[in-house]
Amino acid sequence: MSKITREVPFFNYPYLFESNEEDFIEIFKDVGKRGAYILQKDLSQFESDLAKYCKVKYAIGVANGTDAIWLALEAAGIGEGDEVILSSHTYIATAGAVAFVKAKPVPVECKEDWMIDPVAVEAAITPKTKAILPTQLNGRCCDMDALRAIAIKHDLIIIEDAAQALGAKYKGEFAGTMGLAGTISFYPAKTLGSFGDAGAILTNDKDLYDKMRFARDHGRNDDGEFIMWGYNSRMDNFQAAILNYKLAYYDDEVKRRREIASLYHQELSELNQIKLPQNPIANVDYFDVYQNYEIRAEKREELREFLKENGFYLSIDRG
Repeated sequence: MSKITREVPFFNYPYLFESNEEDFIEIFKDVGKRGAYILQKDLSQFESDLAKYCKVKYAIGVANGTDAIWLALEAAGIGEGDEVILSSHTYIATAGAVAFVKAKPVPVECKEDWMIDPVAVEAAITPKTKAILPTQLNGRCCDMDALRAIAIKHDLIIIEDAAQALGAKYKGEFAGTMGLAGTISFYPAKTLGSFGDAGAILTNDKDLYDKMRFARDHGRNDDGEFIMWGYNSRMDNFQAAILNYKLAYYDDEVKRRREIASLYHQELSELNQIKLPQNPIANVDYFDVYQNYEIRAEKREELREFLKENGFYLSIDRG
């Protein structure tokens, strides 16, 4: 068998711009000519449209997805001495955000779909536990009914790390909207990617919304008064303009990802050596957006090397 000569990167970063190059250039010109760089109408419009898309009351644009998590935790009153239960299968940023507010991250096991196991969550609860931080990984939601029942039973809050799950649903509810707050990342390789770092927080709680909105801008309120200690974690206006342009056709992107996932499932499902993620139509309770199509293999390293030799790169390429 001859070797495939074309290289397939983990993510095609140049295509992110080339896909709609002329429109992106016009957006850049528009923002630049208006001198509209920080906290301008483009960000406000994106926040409004994002909230409408996710069917939630409020959305706050922030500098990145990691900031989104710790801003939400801090606004919810999580701090030193508290414990936060989270998935053991997540990115380091999830635990890092907990540590940043001086709380203790408590990782627990996952189920077969790689989502946090509610049984493991309840077993890990102590008198110091204050929150559950489930990761909606790879564009799939956790069993939120079970997690919410546990949270109510033990008087805990839920903050969703939905960095990879914009548009994913559980029983019709959008990822990021099923707890006190939910966080989204717009890192370039995400399903809705910006041209740099950007993130957002979703919530239906007005008091929490105001705390996070003021905190991202040095603690400044709508009257320009500094009413609390805050941070510099504002989504810049250029990224907001780009993201709002892309949000308008985001459902088409999700549809295409689900079509590709169906094709993978159709072609790979008979291979006993690998375990696939859930079939897009396997369970009507879940609507997956497939941020990643993550498989497990009996001979992982051998498979990785074989694919690499044939031009497929499976590790993260930072461009």
